[in-house]
Amino acid sequence: MKKKIVVLSSTPRRGGNSDRLCDEFIKGAESTAHQVEKIRLKDKQINFCTGCGTCSTHGKPCPQKDDANSVLQKMIDADVIVMATPVYFYTMCAQMKTLIDRCCARYLEMKNKEFYFIVAAADEDLSMMERTVEGFRAFLDCLEEPVEKGVVYGIGAWNIGDIEGKSSMQEAYEMGCNA
Repeated sequence: MKKKIVVLSSTPRRGGNSDRLCDEFIKGAESTAHQVEKIRLKDKQINFCTGCGTCSTHGKPCPQKDDANSVLQKMIDADVIVMATPVYFYTMCAQMKTLIDRCCARYLEMKNKEFYFIVAAADEDLSMMERTVEGFRAFLDCLEEPVEKGVVYGIGAWNIGDIEGKSSMQEAYEMGCNA
């Protein structure tokens, strides 16, 4: 079955290691005829949630006029959501966390989605990456019927391009093929 996939790349470095893993996932997904859209959060204006309560308390749309609502709509419309982040101090980068916080206005509309997570870090210790993945899982705990389908751990990649030739590149491709 052809699926609609949205890939959220949150790295501030175009062509960075998590971004390259996204591209491999996309190659795999496109090879099996899925419809894929990659969104680079660095190219979007997504403001911080202000905690005003307009969405949660009053049930009205978020009053901020930025790109968050269009990104959230794409997440709602997708069958599969890929969330990718570089790992900074053993957690997701600020760009991804900002988007997650802005989901407050529409997270109840994100039902029955499949999720893949991609993390890239300089550290070689896979267990240290679990902190980042747990942050993604905490987000999924707030959604209705999410299904975690897989995690790509791009470890040992500090400089742009260090991920090339690592097994995580093949893992990302294969996960995309199997999405």
